Amino acid sequence: MLRQIIGQAKKHPSLIPLFVFIGAGGTGAALYVLRLALFNPDVSWDRKNNPEPWNKLGPNEQYKFYSVNVDYSKLKKEGPDF
Repeated sequence: MLRQIIGQAKKHPSLIPLFVFIGAGGTGAALYVLRLALFNPDVSWDRKNNPEPWNKLGPNEQYKFYSVNVDYSKLKKEGPDF
């Protein structure tokens, strides 16, 4: 398959940016899914030792990818400990 892509790129050089952007988009999507699977508190890989990982998050820990208006370092805990 890679040989076909290289052959098409040699015959039609205008396709090179298309291949680059499609490859970058696929790589970015795969890395984002990997980030969600490994670092999201909603995902529990170890149910015996840590069945509810979202309860161990403090109020000042940012787990979102990008936060527009919230400064997580200044938040205080408002609820009880469980």
